[in-house]
Amino acid sequence: MNSAEPSVPEVIPFYDESTFTFTYLVIDPSSGRAAIIDPVLDYDPASRRIGTHSAERVLGAVAERGLAVDWILETHAHADHLTAAEFLKLRLAGAPRVGIGAGIQQVQTTFKEKLSLEPDFPTDGRQFDRLFQKGDSVSLGALTIAVLDTPGHTPDSVSYLVGDAVFVGDTLFAPYYGTARCDFPGGDARQLYASMQKLLALPATTRIFLCHDYPPEGHAPQYESNPRAQREQNIHLKDGIDEASFVAMRRARDATLKAPRLLEASLRVNVRAGRLEDPHVTEETLS
Repeated sequence: MNSAEPSVPEVIPFYDESTFTFTYLVIDPSSGRAAIIDPVLDYDPASRRIGTHSAERVLGAVAERGLAVDWILETHAHADHLTAAEFLKLRLAGAPRVGIGAGIQQVQTTFKEKLSLEPDFPTDGRQFDRLFQKGDSVSLGALTIAVLDTPGHTPDSVSYLVGDAVFVGDTLFAPYYGTARCDFPGGDARQLYASMQKLLALPATTRIFLCHDYPPEGHAPQYESNPRAQREQNIHLKDGIDEASFVAMRRARDATLKAPRLLEASLRVNVRAGRLEDPHVTEETLS
């Protein structure tokens, strides 16, 4: 490989059909060091039962490949699924660190009030091992994980650039589906437009890995895109759609959307980095 070319991580996607979510196992082939991005716990809101099938699939791949997991990374505090970060952290050797954007502090402050969390619930992000600031980077074997500040969907949204791959959370969706909502507290359509332009300015060969897909019946979920496809085909963002048009579309569309099915349960767990300490979510915790 030419030294001027980006390093190429191996990426293994896992799709959770219940929440339409992709989890990624990102591997440095030269060292076997790995990161897990946006892991999912299975959750039935009617029974308040927690399941670990989705997370166990990731653990199985880690064990089969003999990988060492250094990081468990969240692109933001999700409102549509419960994170498996704490579950995985406790079951993986080497004490992987859980990271998220520093904007989680704003999210915690907002939802401490909205969800009436306990009075002593800390809103300084201490539940996570690392709060990423704009411009931060960390090592993954011979690779570097660069943290891109990409707010708009939520104030804590970040993307992770690893070699030729970028993991964008809810900042972008598949071109046929468009873009993420911006009506959660702290969301901002203008910020989202700027964040998406930052991603589309990456090299044309960049692999864009999506956090969600909602495929029509008979179609496989799409987990990967690229800047060119987004610029040419994204129904909300393709070339010729300016910021004012995007903001107007996004605000009108968001006004028609229902709250996510697992909104409250997800946020109660996800602002705690996946710790199952809130009795409103489940009466039992995982050991």
